Amino acid sequence: MDEDMLADQRRLVELVEEEGWDVTDLEISAYDSPWADEDDPEATVTITARKPYESEDDDGEDDESPYRLK
Repeated sequence: MDEDMLADQRRLVELVEEEGWDVTDLEISAYDSPWADEDDPEATVTITARKPYESEDDDGEDDESPYRLK
């Protein structure tokens, strides 16, 4: 895999984390483009991240949802 692709991947993770997200998974796929007539590879990056948000209407009442873990 090209060092430039890995550097770009690291930069994308840094940008996401700077915005307060916690990166939980990352996948980079490098391939030769079937649409280009060039020999230059392309890459796709899939980033999975999570970010908890504080609830503004949290009044201390229990959520009665049967799907919520207690």
